[in-house]
Amino acid sequence: MAPFDWHRDEIVRSTPVTFTYRNTQNVRRFLTVQCGDHFRFDRAFMAWIKDGSSKNMGDVADEWLRRNS
Repeated sequence: MAPFDWHRDEIVRSTPVTFTYRNTQNVRRFLTVQCGDHFRFDRAFMAWIKDGSSKNMGDVADEWLRRNS
């Protein structure tokens, strides 16, 4: 099985964050839909995404909303 392509593959809430994760335009589009037009990456949030703990893209969206509510 080919690794997930963060640039092209469809991202849904259940998509696991893997070691190949990248902050791509595709990820930004998904998070903008989930979190709203005010979504922005920051360094602390990007570090949290890539910290190696098990999470999916729904967890990522929920964490951004928690941090920015």
